[in-house]
Amino acid sequence: MTRLDAGSIARAQRSRRLVDHIGQTYIIACREDTTVLELALRRSGVVAEVLRQSPRPEYAGYSRSFLCLLNHRHAWELASRASQPTLIVEADFVPVKNFGNLPISFDPSNPDLGIAWLYTCAPQVYRILPGGYATGYSTAMVAYVISPRSARFLMQVADEIALNPGPREYTPWDSGLDYRLRDHGFVNYVPFRNYGEHGGIPNPEHRQNKLSPTHRADVLYGPLSFEPFYAREKGVGKPNPLRYLKGRLYGRVKGLGRLALGKYLRIPVLKSAERPLPLAWFALRRQLTFLP
Repeated sequence: MTRLDAGSIARAQRSRRLVDHIGQTYIIACREDTTVLELALRRSGVVAEVLRQSPRPEYAGYSRSFLCLLNHRHAWELASRASQPTLIVEADFVPVKNFGNLPISFDPSNPDLGIAWLYTCAPQVYRILPGGYATGYSTAMVAYVISPRSARFLMQVADEIALNPGPREYTPWDSGLDYRLRDHGFVNYVPFRNYGEHGGIPNPEHRQNKLSPTHRADVLYGPLSFEPFYAREKGVGKPNPLRYLKGRLYGRVKGLGRLALGKYLRIPVLKSAERPLPLAWFALRRQLTFLP
């Protein structure tokens, strides 16, 4: 190792930039055009590889949720062989500008890293750790970072779901990952603000199973790199500013409502916290913004 290499590694270890603490990035896609997403990530210093799911005859009767799980499992398998954490984003993720230079939301020295969500849905905050990192809960796997060890565990979870309830049944598999990981000693992190937006249009399978078909980021780190799919009529055509504003307003109002109703920071969690004031301030401060 040269002095330059050693110096570069030392600087990366001291850095708080996201791009300096991920080894590889995968975009999970099916038929979506990921060109704009790849370009936006590259402009922020993140080079991504697209993992595109190829259709197979046996997939014909699979639920959409299980097909999504299969795509994530492919990325988890690759992440399990890596030596550094892996960033995984779905094809409808829209990163904010300067995405790669944003501060990391997880402790890079923690060997028990489970999932560090960069986009959250129905989030909860549990604790504030030294360094200002927040542990918590989220569902939706739109954008997140995992370690090689947590990737191997997630592969086991996917294989269990393949056996029960099986590939043909709908299952909200992403909603239980936090509990499964924490039960096995992993630490899951939630970001101060979202690193991007879920740009996808409503999923009919969610509605059929009495779940909210739409989810948006409650608060963003900054302006988006490009217009999300939901800003277009049925995801195609020219972006409509009013549709975009409606989507962002939905996310902001829902986020504020969850804070006011004690769903983001639950009262029992606050009362039992070792450091309640930093926890409360984190929850309040993230929403006190005029950003999109």
